[in-house]
Amino acid sequence: MKKFEHVNRVLSMSNGEISIRGWVYRKRGSDNVLFIIVRDVTGIIQCVISKNDVSEHVWKNANKLYIESSLEVKGKIHKDSRAPGGTELIVTELTPISIGEPFRISKDFSTEFLLDNRHLWLRSQKITNVLKARHYVSNYIREFLDSKGFYEVVPPIIVKNECEGGSHMFEVNYFGEKAYLSESGQLYGEALIYSLERIYVWAPSFRAEKSRTVRHLAEYWHIEPEMAWYSHEDNIKLQEEMIEHVVQKFVDEHNDILERFNRDPKILKKVKAPFDRITYDQMVDRLQSMDIKFEWGDDPGADEEKALTQELDKPLIIEKYPRGMKAFYMRPDPSNPKYVLNDDILAPEGHGEIIGGSERIWKLEELLDAMKQFNLDPKDPSYSWYVDLRRFGSVPHSGFGLGLERFIKWLLNLDHIRDAIPFPRVINRVYP
Repeated sequence: MKKFEHVNRVLSMSNGEISIRGWVYRKRGSDNVLFIIVRDVTGIIQCVISKNDVSEHVWKNANKLYIESSLEVKGKIHKDSRAPGGTELIVTELTPISIGEPFRISKDFSTEFLLDNRHLWLRSQKITNVLKARHYVSNYIREFLDSKGFYEVVPPIIVKNECEGGSHMFEVNYFGEKAYLSESGQLYGEALIYSLERIYVWAPSFRAEKSRTVRHLAEYWHIEPEMAWYSHEDNIKLQEEMIEHVVQKFVDEHNDILERFNRDPKILKKVKAPFDRITYDQMVDRLQSMDIKFEWGDDPGADEEKALTQELDKPLIIEKYPRGMKAFYMRPDPSNPKYVLNDDILAPEGHGEIIGGSERIWKLEELLDAMKQFNLDPKDPSYSWYVDLRRFGSVPHSGFGLGLERFIKWLLNLDHIRDAIPFPRVINRVYP
């Protein structure tokens, strides 16, 4: 069986004859010489084909190739500072695998065209490196949570309950009954802390918000840890440690990806706990001092979050929001029940919220009182099972949710969140 080397390994070699396989990334040449840039999962390398040095069959095959044709190449390693990566391959043999058709994507196409052809645009170097970054970040999050004694669990995706209020949920017909696509696995995660104590949900969430912003998706991936015996302060500390772990490890191990996005690793190196922290009331004062029209009781949006963080190089924590603004399950602050023990973490440089968390109401009487205030019926089958959790050995607990795509958008400083997921779902797009 023929042995094929990956491009990144070839780039590190000084000499020898090797074989590679991949796809045509770029192609140019003259009547006598062709330069074919071949890509694989590890990178790109220039392959040089001289008409006088190869058979007529090889020369004809090389000229037939289109961008994105797949092929196998055999050649001799040659160091040349002018070549991408400083190394090129002097071709002796070339075998097309699939020549295909002329590739429909080239330079200067519109965003909508690229989104319509997302299944092909995924082959671009930009998206390839975003998806590699997503993989590494996912591994680091799991690594961190595993080191803290967490168990990964799976919630249902089709649900009856409305975790955050239900106004932005996708309704589905479930065998004649009304159900929803889950906007959060949190409530189900809470059920599992009574056996596993520390768990995390890793699942898609769905939000039917009619938002056309650079940070909103209708379908995104949600990491939701839930912890028995954790206070509000414990919760925030865990969030800070997790962000620091992921960012620092990515900087240490994947500077090459950061360079592709012109991301200065020195800036990310500053992302270390603890982060600056302000209360909701302090946030109101800060925004008003910037002459931004924002009143107590308003919910900060993209403009306000950008104003608060665009000059920062570390995330900002905003805690203790007014009770009426947040979900029914958030525990009121014992020192001032007008507020809840919650926190949002805003990414620096104006990238917006990446984490939302809170200490949960864990006493039955307090939960029943909260549900009454939010006009929720504790006997409704959508919630009765959740209320049951407080009837049998309830304990103090906390949790949070991190949006993976928003995290990636900040880490790589992407212009739009849609590039942080292979097939984005936004208000005007469900294809391909």
